[in-house]
Amino acid sequence: MDVVGVRELVEGLIEREGGFVNHPADRGGPTRYGITEAVARAHGYAGPMATFPRDQAEAIYERLYWRRPRFDEVARVMPLVAAELFDTGANMGPGVAATFLQRALTALNRNGSDYMDLVPDGRIGPRTLTALEAFKVVRGASAETVLLRALEALQGERYLRLAEKRPSNEAFLYGWLANRVGETIG
Repeated sequence: MDVVGVRELVEGLIEREGGFVNHPADRGGPTRYGITEAVARAHGYAGPMATFPRDQAEAIYERLYWRRPRFDEVARVMPLVAAELFDTGANMGPGVAATFLQRALTALNRNGSDYMDLVPDGRIGPRTLTALEAFKVVRGASAETVLLRALEALQGERYLRLAEKRPSNEAFLYGWLANRVGETIG
């Protein structure tokens, strides 16, 4: 998946996230295009969130939620998995998405017989990429589909836990499950 693919992912994400939102139950506060005020400020934006520019959101998504967590490198092996990680990372944080990948790959390695267990540290490095490549080789054509299912299961479980832990998150649970889990991304 090249830069064009990334642009398509960002466009789709911005469409799902929508424009300016300031929901009282959202701990992230005011957002525009899914970018929180804290993230916008950390990247130099000083104006009101209602007018946060789309091109700045696009640049932040590509830099912080695609390249920095190395989902671009995952895309070279499994583009659909990378797209899922990007979407999950934009919603839950890239470290959470990377941890889901590491947990799923470890659980699918047949007790270390296919490749070494991974430490779920939320950082994609050479060991995670090597495990991903080995998983693809060992499991063949169905590898990406099965890994996507595992990632979505982890994501769905986390959404339920978030709603159980903080009842005001129930305001978002239906939308999370409807728009984030089970959707074909990319």
